[in-house]
Amino acid sequence: MSIFSRHDATARTHIASTIIALFSAIAMLFSVTACGQSNDSVTSTASGSSDLTKVTFMLSWAPDTNHIGVYVAKNKGYFKEAGLDVDIVAVAQAGAEQAVNNGVADFALSNLTNVSTYAVKGATIKQVLQVQQKPSAIWCSLASNTEIKSPKDFDGKTFATFGSNESDAVIRRMIQSDGGKGEFDKVTVGTSTFQTLSSNKADFGGFYATWEGVQADMYGPKLNCFTEPDYGVPGNADTIGVITSDKTISNNPELVKKFVQATKKGYEYAYSNPDDAAKILVKEAPDANLKLDFVKKSMKTIVDGQYWGDPAKIKDGSFTFGTNDVEGAQQYFDFLAQEDAYTDSHDKVVHDAPQAKDLATDEFLK
Repeated sequence: MSIFSRHDATARTHIASTIIALFSAIAMLFSVTACGQSNDSVTSTASGSSDLTKVTFMLSWAPDTNHIGVYVAKNKGYFKEAGLDVDIVAVAQAGAEQAVNNGVADFALSNLTNVSTYAVKGATIKQVLQVQQKPSAIWCSLASNTEIKSPKDFDGKTFATFGSNESDAVIRRMIQSDGGKGEFDKVTVGTSTFQTLSSNKADFGGFYATWEGVQADMYGPKLNCFTEPDYGVPGNADTIGVITSDKTISNNPELVKKFVQATKKGYEYAYSNPDDAAKILVKEAPDANLKLDFVKKSMKTIVDGQYWGDPAKIKDGSFTFGTNDVEGAQQYFDFLAQEDAYTDSHDKVVHDAPQAKDLATDEFLK
């Protein structure tokens, strides 16, 4: 899951494009007729003893531990208990956010930054459950590149990018916070940021500690990494969670509540039982060819780093799992607006930051 523009979910590249194509083909063959019909379509269970409401959940990239709670909820029967038959489908070419906005998918994995970017372009979508509670982005060079010792050394080097204004703003701020000018060249990533760096086409790029960071530790190449909060980037950029459309919330709030409650239960199970959840993800997403040891270590990184919240606070009830961090998100939105990273549907710069409180709701967590 090489870091991309957080508002370009289809550019996530921890898996080759051939796998994405495979999942897309599967989705087209088996799921397309179900898309966008959850509000009024009903399908029978295998036993025929009861009816379940058909729901489509869209991945935002290939299956990974960010999606794991949805796979657990499906495997454990939490969705069925809520009266739902959930299809997990591949990300659409236009992106999960656009698919949800257009009614092609009922729910998807995204994050508040993506929601804000689409909102300024006219989309009406909302985050209804936030899984990740703190940033996991890491900006790295190969450990073998001894010229780079801190972000100021990115000055004058080449950034392996997916072309977003957002990632440019983050890198510029990190360099300047470390005493550099914030000037760098760019090259567009092909299939893998690792490959782009290893082939000497770029000097540094973005990854995620909970996925590629694990990959680098287990399989190499070793990385030298820096995190955003340590170098002047405010707030929480990685507010990963579940989104739906304002229309679905308005027309069928009970459906949203059922989906959110079952999904929340799936993520809570995964957080408390990471090894078992890893086995479920590997089993339920066979075409992703995930290695069990790798997924287990990714989950261990998430749990040990308390990326989904403080387990003690979740247990004693002082923190509700899934709560949207609108304060952290707003700090990041304000930063992006200051850096002119937001553009409207006509590509004109939007100077006013979107309001996170208007783009997220915790009402379905209760």
